[in-house]
Amino acid sequence: MAKIEEKIIKTEYSEEMQKSYVDYAMSVIVSRALPDVRDGLKPVQRRTLYDMRELGITYDKPYRKSARIVGDTMGKYHPHGDSSIYEALVVMSQDFKKGLPLIDGHGNFGTIEGDGAAAMRYTEARLKKITQLALLDDLDKDTVNFVPNFDETEKEPEVLPCRIPNLLINGSEGIAVGMATNIPPHNFGETIDAMKAFIMNEEISTRELMRYIKGPDFPTGGIIINKDELKNIYETGNGKIRIRGVVSVEKLKNGHQNVVITEIPYTMVGAGIGKFLQEVAALSESKKTQDIIDISNQSSKEGIRIVIELKANADAENFINLLYKKTHLEDTFGVNMLAIKDGRPETMSLRSVLKAVVDFQYEINTRKYNSLLSKEMEKKEIQEGLIKACNLIDLIIEIIRGSSDRKMAEDCLVKGITDGIKFKTKESAIMASQLMFTERQAKAILDMRLYRLIGLEIAALNKDHENTLANIYRYEDILDRKESMAQVIIADLEALKKEFGNKRKTVIENAEEAVYKEKEFEEMDVYFIMDRFGYCKMIDVPTFDRNKDAIAEEMKFCLPVRNNGRIAVFTENGQMHTIKMTDLPMSKFRDKGVPVDNITNYDSSSDMIIYAEDLSTVLLGRYLFVTSAGMCKVTGGTEFDVSSRRTVTATKLNEGDRIVSIRKVRTEENVILQSSNGYFIRFNINEIPEMKKTAAGVKGMKLDGTDKVENAYITDIVSENVIEYGTRTVSLNSIKLLGRGAKGTKIKA
Repeated sequence: MAKIEEKIIKTEYSEEMQKSYVDYAMSVIVSRALPDVRDGLKPVQRRTLYDMRELGITYDKPYRKSARIVGDTMGKYHPHGDSSIYEALVVMSQDFKKGLPLIDGHGNFGTIEGDGAAAMRYTEARLKKITQLALLDDLDKDTVNFVPNFDETEKEPEVLPCRIPNLLINGSEGIAVGMATNIPPHNFGETIDAMKAFIMNEEISTRELMRYIKGPDFPTGGIIINKDELKNIYETGNGKIRIRGVVSVEKLKNGHQNVVITEIPYTMVGAGIGKFLQEVAALSESKKTQDIIDISNQSSKEGIRIVIELKANADAENFINLLYKKTHLEDTFGVNMLAIKDGRPETMSLRSVLKAVVDFQYEINTRKYNSLLSKEMEKKEIQEGLIKACNLIDLIIEIIRGSSDRKMAEDCLVKGITDGIKFKTKESAIMASQLMFTERQAKAILDMRLYRLIGLEIAALNKDHENTLANIYRYEDILDRKESMAQVIIADLEALKKEFGNKRKTVIENAEEAVYKEKEFEEMDVYFIMDRFGYCKMIDVPTFDRNKDAIAEEMKFCLPVRNNGRIAVFTENGQMHTIKMTDLPMSKFRDKGVPVDNITNYDSSSDMIIYAEDLSTVLLGRYLFVTSAGMCKVTGGTEFDVSSRRTVTATKLNEGDRIVSIRKVRTEENVILQSSNGYFIRFNINEIPEMKKTAAGVKGMKLDGTDKVENAYITDIVSENVIEYGTRTVSLNSIKLLGRGAKGTKIKA
């Protein structure tokens, strides 16, 4: 066995990587992600449609399982996985994504709200009539080149002989390597008219083309509001189209109003509707508007219907402008008209797309009519032979009867060779030697059946011959004169427009930018109330006056405040949280309220609120902080001046310690600390130094073992302050006055 010679090719690593990456990128660009300008299809779409034609799943035949189509396409033409094929099939059937669906889907093929299609084993599909007539019908007329499939066991068309500008009608989107395409769909009838205009005048300008193509026509409708920018987009192939949904206002019997959205921007198709509903809810939660009562999505098979119920006194027009400004009800569609032209990606203008499509029409029609002419010439040759044979039928019968085999008869008809043939007369032999039929004519004569000699059949043969001559004349005229071919293309386009044309759905106009006027804030006195479960409410003064007793009994905190003010909330772990009153809706007393966890960083599951006060009051005061470990400090309110809603440290705590009391401090006052073991200590407030909020404080009471401070009081010097302690009433000012840091006096409960 001969040894194989080892051959090592040395190359620069970076060069090899660069070459390999470029090859990969071009493969993705040309063979996967971008559409061909001629038929407007990506390879996976083209292969799926061609496979359905080969399987005979036409519009007039029963539906077939999608799984059968996907499997056959993958096995023969597109070996890149079933999910990409099925996804392409699904998208080509969705009338909310495509202006002109190419596949007729039967079953669950997804919804405009983003619900996915059912699995391919459950759905069925077949070709649409327009797909057969406009994209597939002329495949058998040598209109396009066929190339080997991936394993060279089948042939597939390089491009479909598409008779319409499908790239513009259905648009396209795709992401390749380093580039992407995003072409909007257009109205079928308008695009056909623009193509006809281009055929009649190839020097037509973009502005003149826009007399026919007003702009994109999205299947979801909507309003394009930057009409004047469309010309530049069509000239460059790049730009941004601004789209709005269609909104109306319905007045209800109770004085409320419904803002009803019946058409959405094309960019909202899919999960965008759910995102939009979240955006509207967020407007209410963030207090951008307080006009919303309810939001409901009432969309169905009949169409989109999103209803937003507003309060009776709401400014509906202003609210609609808010939706345009702050949600995706007004959105941008980024146009990038990138397609494959002559085997390479190119950003194309409207004119260049139409020119490429029209040039392709001339090409496929030239090939089509050359093919038809060739067939008609063959028919003409055969018909002329049969007509001549009918006039010499007796001689031909004599030749056939006198021949020993078919070849002998055929040689006589074509070459006049009479050797071996038995003739009745010498005249017949002489006439036979003069015959000069073509081989095709001779074959047709020998295959001819006797019934063709009936008079009516001969007349029909002559009529067919006349039709064949007329067809030949017509086809030659079409091929010889560009004007004739243009008329044929235009006639085909007009027939398709008449059968499949539809009304424009998208309105195009120049609209002013939406201006939202924020409602002027009316400042007023209100009350902040919070129950023991941490639910907060803002109520007006009349509501407070009517419910004073119930508020005092049921609420943990009740504080007067301005409706644009802030509440400082201090918790046992030494934190201060700020509540903005603008985050709370004006409520009725019996409304549930808003959990404080939702509007602050406070965690009610692991922390307890010790003290709450209007922040503007806090800033002007001084506060005593007492912890369970007996640490005390006085802190000025200016330490808690925070400009945003956030958590700040109110005091430093040692491990295991917590705040048990926060009291507002005046001038000449005494502090009384009470421990869990029944010790009380009283000392002057001036013994506690004023410290920063980050300080831990000083020792206020000496504690033994597990004893902890559980309460603190502040009394003025002259007033009689008493508390209930166990079964006893204790006068706080009668407790022995000691210095800070002592153990204190034991009082039995």
